[in-house]
Amino acid sequence: MNSKMPVQPFYNETGQLTGVWIPAEEWLKHQDDLESILLKSEKKSALPAEPLNEWTNFLMYWDFNYPVEKKVECKGCGALTSDWTQDDPKKFYLRSASLGGLVAFLCLGCQSRVTKKHFKDHILYECSEFTCKVK
Repeated sequence: MNSKMPVQPFYNETGQLTGVWIPAEEWLKHQDDLESILLKSEKKSALPAEPLNEWTNFLMYWDFNYPVEKKVECKGCGALTSDWTQDDPKKFYLRSASLGGLVAFLCLGCQSRVTKKHFKDHILYECSEFTCKVK
């Protein structure tokens, strides 16, 4: 262990590591880096797997008068991608895709709901901005 940064591990009664204590001055020096690492792993694990089978079924029965478009745009925060399936890191999370032409996404930037309504000859884009209703 580095004597300049005395990190103290905490173990439970069975000997498993349950946490780590970091001195406040070290936390304050590296807070931005540590939070971005810790929150990044938390965000990834918070969402269930995307329903890609719904997307695949949607594509299997594609019969619209225009090519498949994988572009998604959030009017809430301005996030934009030309192909949501290829983004790394992801900007949009697939919520659902129906055979009726409705494809819904969650914007990972601002939590808005972005929908694409596919009609025979055009796509209608809608964005419902996230609003927290907790009092």
